Amino acid sequence: MEGGGGSGGRSPGPRPALALRGALMAAGGGSRFLAARYRELGDDSLFVYDCINAEKKTLGNKGQDGKQIDKGSDDILAFALSPSGDYFALTDDSKRLILFRTTPSWECVSVRSVNRRCTSLIITAADDKILVADKSGDLYSYSITEPQADGKLELGHLSLLLDVALSPDDRYILTADRDEKIRVSLAKAPYCIVSYCLGHEEFVSKILVIPNYPDLLLSASGDSTLRLWEYKSGEEVHCCHLSSICGPETTKTDQKYPVSRITYCCQGGYVAVLCDSISTVCIFQLDAIAQQLVYRQQISSKHKVWDIAFEETGDLWILQEDKEAPLQLYRPCDEQWKEVTDDKGLQKMSKYLQDNWTVFEGFVGTESHYSSLYKASFDNAATYLEKQEERLQQQKKKRKELQCGSNGQTKKMKSEEPSL
Repeated sequence: MEGGGGSGGRSPGPRPALALRGALMAAGGGSRFLAARYRELGDDSLFVYDCINAEKKTLGNKGQDGKQIDKGSDDILAFALSPSGDYFALTDDSKRLILFRTTPSWECVSVRSVNRRCTSLIITAADDKILVADKSGDLYSYSITEPQADGKLELGHLSLLLDVALSPDDRYILTADRDEKIRVSLAKAPYCIVSYCLGHEEFVSKILVIPNYPDLLLSASGDSTLRLWEYKSGEEVHCCHLSSICGPETTKTDQKYPVSRITYCCQGGYVAVLCDSISTVCIFQLDAIAQQLVYRQQISSKHKVWDIAFEETGDLWILQEDKEAPLQLYRPCDEQWKEVTDDKGLQKMSKYLQDNWTVFEGFVGTESHYSSLYKASFDNAATYLEKQEERLQQQKKKRKELQCGSNGQTKKMKSEEPSL
């Protein structure tokens, strides 16, 4: 079989996002993103790009009049910086893959078509390929060295793909889907499945191979768990229930905690996790020897948190739903993260986001990003008995109506009989 089947559900829609690599920061929402070198104070250049202005690509989907049908918007669905920071790639709702070179200055390299709307993408450590996961369950690779070349189908799942990750040496491709599965494949021969990491009970929303412990994988799910794996063998080595940590933050007894972002800092082995349903960031520390995640701290915001990202130094950036303070910066001090307000990079990027707040204002007050991915559950026995009772009542009602109709007809016939 050459690739995945049906989508298995509705994919998460666009949302504001943040990406960091070295001195470069990119933030986006809707059809636009902006990027700047926030740590280079002498460089005040700001790059702003709107997908509305991108070249329109088509795949031959025509209506009866022979004209092209373009049902997609220009909203950005996913974006990523390459490990080197030299490239930036995004996919949008119009099924385009747009590649940029970031050095020595920003330049759009290519605009290519993708077969389906995409959910996640990643750039290889070698800076030679972009891996793009889509809602039909397929994963395609697109060359960076040949920026106009068509995509190549690498592998397929039978349900919606939600995330893709790579081992630091580009040897393994890891894919996560809506049907609770994480698949580990060889990059050079993706049809060769190394293992499955099975254990989640809901969709797997995020996966991350730990850069300085490349045999370990972090995964998060709609089942409100954060799990640690030895992914080559598919063995789960630790499971953290986020409901036991985040529970006091809400009064809802059935509250779910789908994770929308995992970010990792090699310096100290810190893991920050953002749940889609609450404005709280949870910080853990990896104990690689014991293969455990040790809970350290919560950071709560008065506003909805859209995204988070670690700097290499351990500074934690928060993108939030607040025009007056769109970014927050937390810095580690004695193993606790404390808010910093006098950082020049923070002030610089906050001003850029404030001046371009129209990028984000369409997302203010929006609902949960992952709620549509939960599978509806039914009590089949109760449903059957309820339907059976409805049918019995309908049959009784019908018999009663027929009986009343029959009696009325008999009386009518008797009244019409001639007298002798």
